[in-house]
Formats: sequence, structure tokens, C-alpha cells
Amino acid sequence: MAEEITPLLDSAKASSSTRSPRSYERGTLSSDTSDTSIQATLVAEEHNAIYNRFSRGRKRVIVALISVCGLLPLFVSGSFFPSIPSISRDMNTSPSIVSLTVSVSIFAACIGALVGASYSGFYGRKPVYLCGLPLLTIGSIGVAFSRTMPELMLWRFLQTLGGSPGLSVGAGVVGDIYRLEERGTAMGVFFGACLLGPALAPLFGGVISHYASWRITQLFLGAWGLLAFVCIATMYPETSIPGSRGIDKKRAELVARNVSPGEKWFKIVWINPLKTLGLLRSPNLLAVALAGTVVLLTDYVILTPLSVTLGARYGITNQAILGACFIPIGLGNFIGAPAAGYLSDQILKRKRIQRKGEWYPEDRLIGTVFASATLVPLSVLGLGLITTYVEGKVGLCLDFLCLFANGIGVDLVLSPSAAYVVDVMHSRSAESMAANNGLRSLLISILLAALMPMLSSIGLVWTNAVSALLAWLGFGLLWCTIRYGEQMRSWIDVGYTTIEDT
Repeated sequence: MAEEITPLLDSAKASSSTRSPRSYERGTLSSDTSDTSIQATLVAEEHNAIYNRFSRGRKRVIVALISVCGLLPLFVSGSFFPSIPSISRDMNTSPSIVSLTVSVSIFAACIGALVGASYSGFYGRKPVYLCGLPLLTIGSIGVAFSRTMPELMLWRFLQTLGGSPGLSVGAGVVGDIYRLEERGTAMGVFFGACLLGPALAPLFGGVISHYASWRITQLFLGAWGLLAFVCIATMYPETSIPGSRGIDKKRAELVARNVSPGEKWFKIVWINPLKTLGLLRSPNLLAVALAGTVVLLTDYVILTPLSVTLGARYGITNQAILGACFIPIGLGNFIGAPAAGYLSDQILKRKRIQRKGEWYPEDRLIGTVFASATLVPLSVLGLGLITTYVEGKVGLCLDFLCLFANGIGVDLVLSPSAAYVVDVMHSRSAESMAANNGLRSLLISILLAALMPMLSSIGLVWTNAVSALLAWLGFGLLWCTIRYGEQMRSWIDVGYTTIEDT
């Protein structure tokens, strides 16, 4: 791997030797101006060299590895939904009680993402993966052998806690190795691979639950976690930008104080994971996080009761078939994420050309407008109306169309939003993504606790209508961020990235 690394200082020195003597021919003012220009060029070249540490092929391997780790927690959650009827029968309880486990796991995802991202900024990305994946494996085995609801909730909490850093830390890894103009596409590929989970996990969970047992599904997830641990340990290089980790700065400080190795070099550092939430003081980050929350909420409003709503309405009792009903939304996710990432990159490039090189970060969010205004709210509202009033195969096919549209729409919002968060907080990309995902998970876990009671009291149409209304409010937040982003960033500075260091 050594031959793939570009020495940063050497590239700067090499570029400094290319100065033209003509830069000094027009007197002192011309010389000063040229020196400033050359210095800016050197800084830019040194910064760009950061992204040349790994070859293109090596970057693809890294993205594949982090995608496996990002896909795993979505399999953990997605394979659980079609198993709810089986679990409720096994545990002699109601599906609504088992559905509370979804809220518990989302809350665990909030905590795990915050802790993982905070420590990834200090120790690096790899140690977080190596600590989290064993927890997921142990939790999966615990879920498989659970006999009571308290046991199930406890092990689901641990299982989700271990896998939850996969998305936020993975987004940070993409920011580590891809430059600004490539980041949206790479982020889209990462999210697209991860979001195979919603397409495949319910079918996988449903088939195994119907023909074997939901407990076998959990044992498979434990084995997957163990395999991912081995792959990360043996194939994944640390991608954090050299010198940017907290431990690197701590070591430099100890060297400067002449502290010899072995005295204070290996002290375990306590990092307050809740401190990461302080980044949400930024109006921009808060607005994007809230918009993403209400958009993703439509996914959960559709998916969590799907085995009850579509199953009961159209007489589907086979769990394998119920699992297959989740495929359209997953396919929409899989198609939408890469397309959204590529689109956001193209919009960003075009806008920079129009502004003669000036970078306006909120340009990346322009691609979210259509989906947040139409696809997301109309799909969840349409599914509620169609399921309630349209019978037979026609109704089921129209529901599948709504599921597919929702899958595409959600990713057309979330993928550019994730790239935007990494763009504006590049030096703390994993932490900013964790704050974003943490708030999202916390709010969704609270809102989902009320979902089944709402369905029982006001019905499917009005429950979905409330979700659609919230999604339209999310569209308003995104529009305001695009329109007034620069002014909003000036209100509170949380250490935003500039074009020189993104």
C-alpha cells in the first residue's frame, strides 16, 4: 500500500520549483501578488494530495468494505419487520408490543452513532468498526435465544448499538478519500449499496421466518457481523486524514513536551458523545437533520405496519410474500441513491462554473427540492388512500408503485443531504453525520411509539396524511436552507469548512 500514498510535503516542494521568473518582472506589487497566488496554489495542491493517498481501485475496495458494514444494520432492522407476527406468537404477545422493539432499536442506533462517530474522530475509523461489530454479533446471538420481551429488547438494543456507527462513520470515510466534486457520486454509491437492505432484508427475513424460524435470521446476522469484523481487520486501511485524529494531535503534544513513549501515551480518553449534538446549533445542520427526519419517517410509517396494513387488506398471510412486498421500496432506494449523488455533483459543478469558481455549499441541496415536494409526501398519502379504498390486484399494484416512488424520493433527499453535511463539516464529517442521524433516530423512535395507536384510533388514511404534512414541512426547511444558507451559516459558526480545506 505504500506505493499508493502520495507524500504531501514532497508534492508541495515539487510544485514550488515550478515558479516562473516572469512573476518578478513587474515590480514589487506584481511579485507580492504572484507570491500570494503561488502560495494559494501550493496549499490547494497539498490539500488535493490528501485524496491521492489511495489508488482508484483501492478506494473502490474501501467503499465496498464500508458498504458491507453500512448494509448490515439495515438488514438488522429490515429483516425484523416481517418477523413481527412470528415473534408475537412465539412470545405470546401482540404485534403492537413487539413493534415497540423497533423504537428501542432506533434509540440504540442514536446512541451508537454518536459514540462511534465521536471516537472515530479521536482514534480513527478502523477501531470503531473493530469495537462495534463484535457487539452486533453478540447481540444477534442474544436475540436468537431470547424467550421473553425484556430479553428481546435488551439484546436488540446491544445488536443495534454495535451496528449503528456503520452509516455515519462510513459517510466520514467517503469524505476522507474523495474530493468535493466526486463526493456526491461516491456518497450515492455508498448509500445505494447500503440501501439494498430495505429491498432484500424483508424478503430474506420473511422467507426464513416462514420456512424455518426468525431465530435463524438472527444467527445469520451474527455470522455476517463476524465475517465483516475479519474483513475490516485484515483489508481495511485507516483512512483518516493524516494528523487530523485527536490521538495524532495528542501524541504531537506529548512529543513537544518531551514525554517519552510508555509514560502517558496509552491513556484511555473519555469523550462525551453528546457533545457531538452541539453541532446542531448550526441552523443549516439542524434544518437538514429535521428535513431528513420527516422524510425518513414516511419510510417507517409505511414499513412498520406493512404486514398488518397490506397483509390484512389484501389477505396476505404468507410471511415470505409479505417480505416480498418490501422489495419495491428497497429497489427505489437502490436506484435513487446513486442517481441522487451523481445529480448533486453535476449541479454543484454547473453552479460553480456559473459563479466563476465560487463555491456555495447549498447548491448540492437543489436536487432535493422535487422529491421532497412531490414524491415523498404524495407516495405516503397515496398509499394510505389506495390501501383503504382500492381493492384487489389493482390496489396492490398501485401500492407497490407508491412504495417504489417513496424509495426513490427518500434517497433523492437523503443522499445529497448527507454529502452536504460532509461538505460543510469536512474536518468533523463523521461527527456531523452522527449528530444528524442521532437526532433523526431519537425523534423517529419517539414518533414511532405513537404510530400503532394512531392507526388504531384515526385510521391509515389520516395517519399517512399527518406523515405527508410533516414531509411538506421538511420541503420548506430544505428550500429555506437553499435560499438563505449563507445567512444562516453566519448566525452561528460551528467550524464550517472552506473551499481550501474541503
